[in-house]
Amino acid sequence: MTISTSDSITRHHVGKRLSEVAIHNGTVYLAGQIPENNPDGDMRTQTQEVLGHVERLLSDAGSSKAHILSCQIFIRSAADIVVMNEVWDAWVVPGHTPPRATVIGPAINPKYLIEVIVTGAQISAN
Repeated sequence: MTISTSDSITRHHVGKRLSEVAIHNGTVYLAGQIPENNPDGDMRTQTQEVLGHVERLLSDAGSSKAHILSCQIFIRSAADIVVMNEVWDAWVVPGHTPPRATVIGPAINPKYLIEVIVTGAQISAN
C-alpha cells in the first residue's frame, strides 16, 4: 500500500507501526531490513536475504543499489563480520560503495543476525 501525503512524502508498504519506505525530495529512506523469511539461517543466508529486500525496495522506489547514499548495518556478533562482508562485497556495485557503518549489538529477535538500514537517491519516480 502506498500513501502520499500533502507535504510531498510518499510512503510504501505502510503498516500500523512503520512504513518500509519513505521518499521525500528525491531521497529514499528504508526501514531496517531483517531476515523475515530465514530467521534460522546462518549469517550468509540472512545477509543475502536482507540485501535482496534492500535491492527490491530501492527498485520499487525508483532507486538502485548503485544509488545508496548511506548504509547502517547492525550485526549480533563480531565473529560474523567476515561472512557478512563477503556477501556485501559480492552484492555492492563496484565503484559505488556507499558510506557505511557496521555496529555490533543485540537484536529485537535473538534469531536475527543482521539488520540493514539504507538511504538512497531516487533516480526515477515510481
